[in-house]
Amino acid sequence: MADATPLFIPDDTDPEAISSDVAGLGNLLVTTQIPLRADGSLETGDITAQAECTLEWLKTALEKAGSGLDHVLHLTIYLTDMADRPGFNAVYTRYFKPPYPVRCAVGVSALADASMRVEVTAMAARKAVS
Repeated sequence: MADATPLFIPDDTDPEAISSDVAGLGNLLVTTQIPLRADGSLETGDITAQAECTLEWLKTALEKAGSGLDHVLHLTIYLTDMADRPGFNAVYTRYFKPPYPVRCAVGVSALADASMRVEVTAMAARKAVS
């Protein structure tokens, strides 16, 4: 019996955190992102500002791991207020183009910080190496 494909965890950009930025198995990558600004502070603005920060971090994390938004297969979007879904979608369609990834939006009562309105978990394929 062949060995299972090892778990892939790229260099962790925040070794003090309790979660890696991206993990993977074989050609599949998984990452969860929150609304962080470029300086690492939490974006506490409206859903548009938080969605932009979240999707920018998603883009960056995937690119560092050898993938990109165009290789996202599935997204789970966690919203603390489902009324924010249209606002999130307006930002989402600037980052993703058809054919869109499979996705699911889930309403939650709270996220890790009370000011967070959105969190995103994505599964993506690594880009083929030529």
